[in-house]
Amino acid sequence: MNHQISVPQVRLVGDNIDEPGIYPTREALKLADEMELDLVEISPNADPPVCRIIDYQKFLYQQKKRQKEQKQKLAQVTVKEVRFGPNTDDHDYNFKLKHAEKFLRDGDKVKAYVFFKGRSILFKDKGEILLLRLAQDLEEVGKVEQLPRLEGKRMTMFLAPKKKK
Repeated sequence: MNHQISVPQVRLVGDNIDEPGIYPTREALKLADEMELDLVEISPNADPPVCRIIDYQKFLYQQKKRQKEQKQKLAQVTVKEVRFGPNTDDHDYNFKLKHAEKFLRDGDKVKAYVFFKGRSILFKDKGEILLLRLAQDLEEVGKVEQLPRLEGKRMTMFLAPKKKK
């Protein structure tokens, strides 16, 4: 940037240059000073290096602004958990169903799982039926991302919110 450029000549490009081309570095700096802007080296590896006359502070500001906008566009996905037992009653099931529905409506993913304690692992089919019933009941607000799968003593299923139209 400006006086830190140590090569004898540079290639000037940009919108505010009358004639793009190769200029001695001193002349390019003089042009930048007349416009009250900065001479910024864009491609130092080119022969001769490519420079542009711009307002460097404004350029940095716009770059930060663009990065901030990109960060905002990235959606933060949170995963909420809903835990069941293999012999969960209807009342408890409905209570947890409402919670899962609220999570999906808020745009969060839901990890529903059945935890098997001790010998209850014998009721794997009950756990799977329970999770599939949950998926069916939440069909309007969410879609199944991963079908029920047994991992150790847990049978897990993931639900993602449906896209709003």
